[in-house]
Amino acid sequence: MTPFATRFDAALCLAAQAHQGQVRKGTANGLGLALPYVTHPVAVATLVQRYGGDADQIIAALLHDVLEDGGEHWAEPIATECGAEVLALVRFCTDGVPDAAGHKAPWRERKEAYLAHLAQATGPGLLVSACDKLANLQAIHLDRVECGAVVWSRFSAGLTGARWYYKELVATFAGRVPAALDQALNREWQAVEALAAVDGP
Repeated sequence: MTPFATRFDAALCLAAQAHQGQVRKGTANGLGLALPYVTHPVAVATLVQRYGGDADQIIAALLHDVLEDGGEHWAEPIATECGAEVLALVRFCTDGVPDAAGHKAPWRERKEAYLAHLAQATGPGLLVSACDKLANLQAIHLDRVECGAVVWSRFSAGLTGARWYYKELVATFAGRVPAALDQALNREWQAVEALAAVDGP
C-alpha cells in the first residue's frame, strides 16, 4: 500500500466517524435507504483528483465538512492524522462552525461571508472548494430532473437562496480554477438555472 493510500484510508475513516449517523438529504430510495453523508466527501475527493489535485487536496476533500458539521473539536484529530496543511485546507472550505450548543450563524450571513472569503482567496483551497460546489450542483441537477421542484425544499433558503448562492459561487470561481473545472461548473450551473427558472422567479 502506498503512503497516499494509507493517508486516504485514515482520512476516510476519520470522515466516517465525524459524519456518523448523518445522511445526504433526499437520497432515500424506494426501500427507504438513504446514503450516509460520507458519500458526499468521497465524491468531492474524486473530483479533486480528476481536476489535478495533489494528495493534501484530495485528503482535505474527504474531510472538508468535518468542522462545519461536527465542530471545532475535530480540528486536533485532523491535524494529528492528516497534518497541518490538510487542516488549513479544511478550514478554508468551512463556512461556519457550530457553537457548543450546535448552532451556527444565519444561513445568508454565513454564505455572504464565505463568498467574500473566496473572492479574496488564493492557493490550493480554491480547487477543493470548487469541487465541493460542483458535486453539489451535480446532485441538485440530477435530483431536480428525477424528483421535480421538491428539491428546493431541501435548502434552508429555498429556491431563491439556492439560485443566488450558486450563481455567485460559479462567478467567483471563474478563471481561478483549472479550465476544465471552470467549464464543468458553468455547464452544471446553466442546467440547474434553466430548471430553476421553470420553478419560480
